[in-house]
Amino acid sequence: MAKYGEGDKRWIVEDRPDGANVHNWHWAETDCLEWSRNLLSKLLNNLKVLDGEGNLFIKINKVEKVEGEAYVNVRKGKIIPGYELNVVLSWQGEAKDSEGNSLLKVDGSVEIPYISDENADEDTEIRVTVKDDGPIGKTLKDAMFSKGKPVVEEKVRVYVQSMAKGGPAKEELESKKVEKRVQPLVGASVKNAGSVAPVVEKEVKKEVKKEVKKEGFKSISLTEKFSCRAKDLFEILMDENRWKGFTQSNARISKEVGGEFSIFDGSVTGRNLELQEGKLIVQQWRFGNWPDGIVSKIWECNCGGEY
Repeated sequence: MAKYGEGDKRWIVEDRPDGANVHNWHWAETDCLEWSRNLLSKLLNNLKVLDGEGNLFIKINKVEKVEGEAYVNVRKGKIIPGYELNVVLSWQGEAKDSEGNSLLKVDGSVEIPYISDENADEDTEIRVTVKDDGPIGKTLKDAMFSKGKPVVEEKVRVYVQSMAKGGPAKEELESKKVEKRVQPLVGASVKNAGSVAPVVEKEVKKEVKKEVKKEGFKSISLTEKFSCRAKDLFEILMDENRWKGFTQSNARISKEVGGEFSIFDGSVTGRNLELQEGKLIVQQWRFGNWPDGIVSKIWECNCGGEY
């Protein structure tokens, strides 16, 4: 093995100034933890929960802690978010009598123990604590939970939706989109302009995909051999929870013939055409960016027996 700096340059993979991840084809990952802290703070800081209802005044002061991981992966232009966060908020409450005199002021905390891409469609779990356990303190705590939970859930949904759209990578994705542009011919005369116009029109039509051309479509045959039992492979491919774990993205998979499925956060959708337990899966697939009416028929787990 050559020493560092002494290797043949022909074998060295290095960053090039002219390099470009065209159409975001290659896998790219963006760390979103600090961005998540900033967004959650913006959404939850100084947030009123109750403003006099039942003579109670409650507000969330600020986000005290955001721990865990958050990232956005991009592959072939598709956004695949992943996050597992623990969030702690501080809150304060005050109870007044009917004349507006303060009865008690309390401080407390709200913990959101698990904000994750795996439970993005589920209700948010929150835990409320208060530093005063007296009767009025308990009333304020219960009010913070009952009235504050939907408020917190709404803000968490905004965060989840922002991550699904790419989080901090969204602007980068937009800036990296490769747009087709027809460059004018330098020095072209008026006489040549007539011959250039049809070419420009053709390119524009192709860019906006007004016409769906089916020429050039081919059938591709690929065979892979897996050293496992056929029924195990069948179960893996039809298990949406395993899809979620393997791809770090949302998935919904019907196990019925004619049932629909959605994987990679909805980037790929389709339906089951034929299912034979432990032997055969025939599905109709399509990517979200394909023109309308274009689908692909795929055979998977075409096994005649057990391994």
